Amino acid sequence: MSLPPEKASELKQIIHQQLVKMDVHGRIREVLAETIREELPPEHQQLSTEDLIKALRQRGIIDDVMKELKFVTDVNEKEGTSAPRPSTRFVDREPPALKKTNIDPTRRYLYLQVLGGKAFLEHLQEPEPLPGQICSTFTLCLHFRNQRFRSKPVPCACEPDFHDGFLLEVHKDSLGDGSKMVDATTMLSICDPVHMVLIKTDTFSETTLVASYFLEWRSVLAAENGITNVTVELLGVGTESKVSVGVLNIRLEVYPQLSKTLSPEITNTQFALERQKRAEKERLFLVYAKQWWREYLQIRPTHNVRLVKIFAQDENGVNRPVCSYIRPLRAGRLLDTPRQAARFVSVLGYERAPVIGGGGGKQEQWCTLLAFLCRNKGDCEDHSNLLCSLLLGFGLEAFVCVGTKAKGVPHTWVMTCGTDGTITFWESLTGHRYIHRPVNPDDPPLVEQPKPLYPYRTIGCIFNHQKFLGNCQPSHAVEVCVFDLHDESKWKPMSGEAIKSVCPPGTTSSVPPFPPLCASTIDAAVASNEVELQLRILVSEHRKR
Repeated sequence: MSLPPEKASELKQIIHQQLVKMDVHGRIREVLAETIREELPPEHQQLSTEDLIKALRQRGIIDDVMKELKFVTDVNEKEGTSAPRPSTRFVDREPPALKKTNIDPTRRYLYLQVLGGKAFLEHLQEPEPLPGQICSTFTLCLHFRNQRFRSKPVPCACEPDFHDGFLLEVHKDSLGDGSKMVDATTMLSICDPVHMVLIKTDTFSETTLVASYFLEWRSVLAAENGITNVTVELLGVGTESKVSVGVLNIRLEVYPQLSKTLSPEITNTQFALERQKRAEKERLFLVYAKQWWREYLQIRPTHNVRLVKIFAQDENGVNRPVCSYIRPLRAGRLLDTPRQAARFVSVLGYERAPVIGGGGGKQEQWCTLLAFLCRNKGDCEDHSNLLCSLLLGFGLEAFVCVGTKAKGVPHTWVMTCGTDGTITFWESLTGHRYIHRPVNPDDPPLVEQPKPLYPYRTIGCIFNHQKFLGNCQPSHAVEVCVFDLHDESKWKPMSGEAIKSVCPPGTTSSVPPFPPLCASTIDAAVASNEVELQLRILVSEHRKR
């Protein structure tokens, strides 16, 4: 097959660039000198082309060159009415050039660059991957004020080669002022951190949450020229939340450049005031929660064995009120109905938090939403929190239920209250729904009672972003519970003001903002056609046997 002159020229240029890049000419000279010196007698110091190729192949140089190049099929030209003819060409393995982003000169941006990592000691002995070899990778995920970003995967190493830049738009929340460029003073009042989540993906595509970090970016407002370099120490998650896993070097820059920067004294004072205000709110809520719990136990001493969960630890080992894990989440046009939302949550992977050591205990770890979505799997609490948030976003009155399944296994699920009083249970791990019809234990034995189809046995409390109610009915068995949430003799409520003080919306809340859902990068139609084609091939091969 003959190539057009321009294609041949392009092919020669690509091969030449690859040979220069790998210093193949120098390596050929070394092999030539070594072969003449070691393998040929002094009277025969001439090499044929075949001898040279054989020596190069023995030393693996030809294989190295071929590994660095790959073939792809290009179907861009049609000749007449015939089918497209594939033409083969070489492509360098270098990543494609990044597209330029248009910057609105009337908006303010924070440019965050990740300039590499170091001290990831768990990967100290990690061998450097060969070209084309499948290896474990790190991916850095970011969220800032309703914007989500994802870095390119880099091979796991003691010093991972992170080199990514993220352009974060800094804007006001109010509609009238949202389009105006913010100044340094206004930016200082924006206390939302940059949430960074580090994910490890192994060679079997299994993901692991490595670290979760909240970056305080406002130090750049006091930096000269609006540029500062920050060293971030990442700590582990769960039982390793006090152990360092590595360090990232980060550069922050404000675009356009600030006309007037703030003094470090002003920014440090602002940070100290926010910490003080946040700590005082959390202290007052803790005092209130203790008082509420004492009153709950006074109703009935047996309440101390019920699963009433007021606080839960996140992936960093920080105790947060359970209500802070819920927030109305609107999926826009990504999910059309509540049932679609239940299906979406159910296809996310289920995995209990890992426990170091035996004993069969369960490690508590309620992940923040970004960590759960980026890892693409989590425990039943993570699924329930996400499903409840989505159902609230659809306008339903939804709650997370904390209780047990068969054999007393702790479990969480979601409950919705219909306008007609219908109680529906949603199992977040499967997407199944169950209508709750309570059994009346005072009915005569001959009265036929409804048989529950759901797997839940007991219920201790229910909560969402605004309410927390403890079950104070004589029995906490789900089948006999009456969900009249306005009857305080059956459900003991917490103060809505107390919950609001530590849960969003709040300008100094320690609770991370919720990230938006993102559309899939996979084209469903193309993927389904590809799966169908592969199945046809497999079926055809099976029939030939």
